[in-house]
Amino acid sequence: MEKNEKNKLLKNIYDVFEVLATVTVAVTLLYAFAVRLQIVDGSSMVNTLHDGERLLVSGLAYEPVRGDIVIVHKIDADPYDRPIVKRVIAVGGQTVDIDFDTWTLKVDGEVVEESYRWLDPDRPILRCAYTLPITLAEDEIFVMGDNRNNSADSRTAELGPVDVRCVVGHAFARIAPLSEFTIFENPFGK
Repeated sequence: MEKNEKNKLLKNIYDVFEVLATVTVAVTLLYAFAVRLQIVDGSSMVNTLHDGERLLVSGLAYEPVRGDIVIVHKIDADPYDRPIVKRVIAVGGQTVDIDFDTWTLKVDGEVVEESYRWLDPDRPILRCAYTLPITLAEDEIFVMGDNRNNSADSRTAELGPVDVRCVVGHAFARIAPLSEFTIFENPFGK
């Protein structure tokens, strides 16, 4: 092989590796900071979301907003130490109170209309592991699953109010199954 042909081959190989490295870095940065895929695991968000559905999640410059569907990963919340999908009920500085006999949720003393909430009549009511009302610290959020009788959420002692640093991002779309494709809107119009 001539020196010229050898140099040309090496240059082509180098170009391919350069493109692959650039694409790998770009995809890694996109996944780490902009958009990631989350699979719904379990039934805590029924009727809004179902087990096995795929969500697109963005954490880029995200600040939790009441009503958003978020992914929480609180690594010290054994046995709930893997990423979980929940809805933000209240944010820092707000006060949460729940009347479990009537299932009335109040945030800052105002009753919250929850069109997304589902109460499974075949399951017992899950109450709070600590005394309510509770006022959240500025860096905390209160999250609950839409399926209120089948959700490990801020009512449990293991999770409790969640530090905002544990929020991976918010789910902005359901992409699978394709027949259920949805762009999520905040039920409170925020």
